[in-house]
Amino acid sequence: MPHHSALERTAAIVLGAACVAYPAPLLASGFQLVEQNASGLGNAFAGQAASVKDASAISFNPANLTRVPGKQFVLGVDPIGVKTTFADSGSTRPSLGATPIPVPLGGTGGDAGGWIPVPNGYLSWQAGSNAWLGLGVSVPFGLETEWSNDFMGRFKAVQSKVETVNLNPTLAYKVSDNFSIGAGASYQRLKATLSQNVPYGGLAYGGALQAAGPAAAAGILAQLGGAAGLAKEGTSTVEGDTWSWGWNVGATLKLGEQGRLAGSYRSKIKHDVEGDVTFADAPAFATSGPLGALGTALNARFASGPVSTHIELPEIASIAASYETKKAEVMADWTWTGWTSIQDLAIVRSGGSALSSVPLKFQDTWRVGLGFSYLMNESWTLRLGTAYDKSPVQDQFRTPRLPDDDRVWAAIGFQYEIGESGAIDLGYAHLFIKDASSNLPNQDSATSTPSGTLVGGYNATVNILSVQFRKSF
Repeated sequence: MPHHSALERTAAIVLGAACVAYPAPLLASGFQLVEQNASGLGNAFAGQAASVKDASAISFNPANLTRVPGKQFVLGVDPIGVKTTFADSGSTRPSLGATPIPVPLGGTGGDAGGWIPVPNGYLSWQAGSNAWLGLGVSVPFGLETEWSNDFMGRFKAVQSKVETVNLNPTLAYKVSDNFSIGAGASYQRLKATLSQNVPYGGLAYGGALQAAGPAAAAGILAQLGGAAGLAKEGTSTVEGDTWSWGWNVGATLKLGEQGRLAGSYRSKIKHDVEGDVTFADAPAFATSGPLGALGTALNARFASGPVSTHIELPEIASIAASYETKKAEVMADWTWTGWTSIQDLAIVRSGGSALSSVPLKFQDTWRVGLGFSYLMNESWTLRLGTAYDKSPVQDQFRTPRLPDDDRVWAAIGFQYEIGESGAIDLGYAHLFIKDASSNLPNQDSATSTPSGTLVGGYNATVNILSVQFRKSF
């Protein structure tokens, strides 16, 4: 059998992780995931661009690879538990004008969250006295919420899942003993699944009434099976994916023997997502006879087929600093995310007609973090951290797909050194998320499709665990 070095076997493990994209609940603001390693969780990921000392620097600041001698791999996972509930305060059924569609209002949707593991893996190699190479596999963005199928907001959202995986080859260079730079390319996959219910019966009858009058509406009602058919509903699901390119850069300046100042930047990535929409249990209408033209139009409205959308994931810039003594380290950062790149979620059919359009109107955000690490003995390090994270979601545009608001982090972690070449990191964080309001109108802004008002509030709690293994060669 051919001989494979430990580094080659490790590379295979890291690359294998790229074959799977994991959905993740909302954690950093919006659907950004700051969980790009497990070692930083104990510090609430504060100051990572300046303080990270392992191969996960590929994600936070590639310049810091120059702090990792020889060869190293890092494998980590952050299991994340989210509980998200909705409290109603006056939601209404879908309506056509002043006439409600005769579907049940429904309940509050249960818990839309759950536990999901978010993995990451990194491999670094010192290629010379001043040059380093690296490869990272991470999940920079993710979202998963799923409400029960009788949720009163089901005509706006049932399942929302965004899955990403980011492949990040990297180069770092030590310009001098005090200054390092780094850069990388990002090849990123995005996959999305979005579902919601559709009140088929009410839309067909109401559409016929508005377009052709009472006689035509009566004919469509008969094809629905009579009055009971007015309450017919089913699920519409959009699925699509894409690969696209981006880049990241960073620099670190050493200040004396103990201080570091760093900056990092990750570019926007524009995804042109192509996929399909499927309408489950949609009614079929006659396409011949006096109502043939109307039936053809209704069938087209509920027809499965190809769709597309465009999403530009935001740019991210961070300024970080750290100060380290023999026993302790303090780190801090300010991180900005350009969420204004996302203003709506517009899905169109292959012919160019609008399937749906949801205004999001995201705002740019910032995050500030403060962390502290203390070397308790030769083997154990204690980590503590906190952060304040602004949400890009404005109150009037908050949807059940992303019931997001500002949050405060409280984190603790430990590192155990295994000899001189290995380490295990463990961490825990709790996120205190501000209760979020909902006041969504009855109609889709692009298609005027009624979906009912959704009035009330969301409550969310988040707990994050982490474990990471690091090995140097």
